[in-house]
Amino acid sequence: MDLLVRVIEIKGHCPVYEIGDSFRLEKGYRLICDKPICMHSLASLLPHYNALLISKPEQWGLAGKSDQSKAYIQCLDPAAYTGGGTTIFEITRMGDSG
Repeated sequence: MDLLVRVIEIKGHCPVYEIGDSFRLEKGYRLICDKPICMHSLASLLPHYNALLISKPEQWGLAGKSDQSKAYIQCLDPAAYTGGGTTIFEITRMGDSG
């Protein structure tokens, strides 16, 4: 099972990502991306990615209200205090048949 992580919203200014940027986690351990990856985004993803590989997002309180098959997390940058940007990520399990 692979995960697709896509930027869907940025609150403030993110110096790394733009809306629509994405990266993949293949086979649970290989990070695949054409652009630089922000350490804040990885820190946000690390506690969840193994669980998302084997179970549904709603089991972890990470699912959206309208689509229970996708997970949502945000980076750790507190934009209001740092002048940076809090980035919201949508995570989709690839190869998931339901």
